[in-house]
Order: sequence, then structure tokens, then C-alpha cells
Amino acid sequence: PKGVINDWRKFKLESEDSLSSSKKEILRQMSSPHRSFSKEDSRERFCRKMSIQEYELIQDEQEDESCLQKYRRRCMQDMHQRLSFGPKYGYVCELQSGEQFLEAIEKEHKTTTVIVHIYEDGIKGCDALNNSLTCLAAEYATVKFCKIKASDTGAGDRFSNEVLPTLLVYKGGELLSNFISISEQFNEEFFAVDVESFLNEYGLLPERELPELGNGNTDEQDVE
Repeated sequence: PKGVINDWRKFKLESEDSLSSSKKEILRQMSSPHRSFSKEDSRERFCRKMSIQEYELIQDEQEDESCLQKYRRRCMQDMHQRLSFGPKYGYVCELQSGEQFLEAIEKEHKTTTVIVHIYEDGIKGCDALNNSLTCLAAEYATVKFCKIKASDTGAGDRFSNEVLPTLLVYKGGELLSNFISISEQFNEEFFAVDVESFLNEYGLLPERELPELGNGNTDEQDVE
């Protein structure tokens, strides 16, 4: 697309201090499609043969793979930042009471997904699920992961040991999914990747967080 090509040329112009002044001028002209031309200038601009400088500049663009990768990473990061809304977490919040449980759901940003693990010590699968959610919380910082003991919810009779571990998923104060005895969905030993795949099957997790750009040495495949 022309817009992407023009943005790329501007990015290269800003990042390449070594370009000669003549090449910089050509690049400015090529990245400004809305510039006004007279009929004579337009006819000459589109009918003349490509100059050697323009040809070399285009060849430089095609060969400069490293600069292109940096540009693509910057575009991906900018797009991700524009699409990211709400607060960031990155950890599992321990809830101590039924009041905190309700506040975590009802007072949260309407675009934030809240995943609550209801557990008890000594129940099979609860420890493994807590460990898995700790890993996922670091990967999905825009999701609010919480855990609370069934005995602390104030509704222990509704969360007996037979239904634990239970996973509740909320968004905008509404219950999206209710998974009781969720460990039965996995093998005897399960890990974060298994829980992640399960939640993704139901569309309950957003896209993964993009890594920081850093010094630009990240492999291209990490952002695709």
C-alpha cells in the first residue's frame, strides 16, 4: 500500500544519517505523494527515466533488511499500544473476602477480563492451577487474575470440595464462563500452556503482550 511505503521511506530518512543530501531530497519527494505539481512537472516526473540516484536508493531500501525489520517492529508496537486499553497487572491478586471478590469484579474497567480461581489448600489440582495462572498473569498483563479460598468467599456451601478448583471469568461485571472442577479437563499433571490453550478455545484470552523493542535485535519471527 502506498501509505505504508511512504511511511517506510520517512522512517528510513529519519534513521539513516549517512544518506547524502541528494538522496535525502529524493526520498523526501518520494514520500510526499500529496505535493502539488504543474502539468509540465507532472508529465516530466512520470515520463522521464529513473535516475541512477533513485535506482541506487531503491536498491538500498530493498537490501537494508535490518532497517526494514526495525520499522516493522515499530509499527507493530504502535498498533499494539493503540489497541491496548485499561490497566495492566502481571500478577495474581489474592482476595481475602467476599467483599473484595465483588469489588474485583464490579469495580474493574469494563474492557478488562477478570479471571478468578476459587480454591482450597490440599485439593487436587488447585496448586497446579495457581502456578499456571501465575505464569499466565505475566504473559497477559491486561487480564486481571485473582484467586480466593472458597472458605473466604462467604459462600462456602456453593463451592464444596467436589467442584474445586473452579474458574470464573468476568468482563464488564458479567459472568462469561464458569468452569467447575476444571482440573478434570487436563491430564493429571498440567502446566500453564495447557490452561492457556483451554482458555483460548473459549476466546477468553486476548493477544499476547508484545515484547519491548529494546535495541532492535529481536528476531523478526518474534513479532509476527
